[in-house]
Amino acid sequence: MVGTLLGVGVSHVFQQRALVRGERFTRAEQLRQERLQVYSSFAGALMMYRRAQMERWLICNGGEFEESHAALRARAFDLRVEVYEGLFRVRLVTGGAQAGPEGAAEAEAALERAQEALDCITRIPKAEGREEFLAFCTEAKEAVNDFVALAKNHL
Repeated sequence: MVGTLLGVGVSHVFQQRALVRGERFTRAEQLRQERLQVYSSFAGALMMYRRAQMERWLICNGGEFEESHAALRARAFDLRVEVYEGLFRVRLVTGGAQAGPEGAAEAEAALERAQEALDCITRIPKAEGREEFLAFCTEAKEAVNDFVALAKNHL
């Protein structure tokens, strides 16, 4: 009888540990999937915003588009709102208590690069000439790619 009770007790302990491990894994996987979705959506929004900013500069500097300057500017502002929404979501899913010291440093680097990418894109319409415009566009694209690389390490 003592052996049976001892067996039941040990079995219960192992089942509880397995349950806790399973729940922890499920939570971690859900967070990973959410981060993947948030980071990829944010990177996509950044690239769309970059394109809109490039079109704004081009139309102000002799480019021809079907849309008017006012329409392009309005679209750029709408996309900027989407980018800020994405940035806020990135901030919400990045870091946390489960990240640990190394993860926290990676998360902080990803957040900084996300903001830098947004800042780079915002500068594009302010370019003084074609060379500066191309440099700003390249810098913005590299910043987005750097964010993606850092975010990938944080999944």
